[in-house]
Amino acid sequence: MIGPALRIFLFFTALTGILYPLAMTGFAQVAFREKANGSMIVRDGKTIGSRLIAQKFSNSDHFWPRPSAVDYNPLPSGGSNQGATNADLKAKIDERRKAGMTDDLLFASASGLDPHISVEGAKAQVGRVAHALDLPTQQVEGLIDQNTEFRQFGVFGDPRVKVLELNLALEDLRRKRGQ
Repeated sequence: MIGPALRIFLFFTALTGILYPLAMTGFAQVAFREKANGSMIVRDGKTIGSRLIAQKFSNSDHFWPRPSAVDYNPLPSGGSNQGATNADLKAKIDERRKAGMTDDLLFASASGLDPHISVEGAKAQVGRVAHALDLPTQQVEGLIDQNTEFRQFGVFGDPRVKVLELNLALEDLRRKRGQ
């Protein structure tokens, strides 16, 4: 009586716990290699970051990502769960406004790891970044345009800016200028 139940248990354990995960991992490695490996950005043989996870930038010569409730740590990802009447949230928003943040830069992303900001959020930072790097605002706006992703399939989502890649483009520009 217990023999058939044990065989079925072992069969499904092997199928769903070993064979299926191995098949899906193999498929992902073949069909979506870059995404399956974390969409890592590598420069000069060094891993800089991932296109999928925000990184902390706080210097005035970089674009800032959305605030993160988990300090950009991917392990405990999540939001702050603070509601609209929370005094701590209001204080954080007021502090962010004083720092010149607008639009989506006032509130943390739901995961705390959103790697994109809105085009408006990026353009709100142009003056600060251009001044810090002594660049014409048009040149900085051009970098925003180059690092903007548009609606998926022309329908889904809103245009958004890849913060890490935009900051890497700024660093490339700085390197060319000899700064």
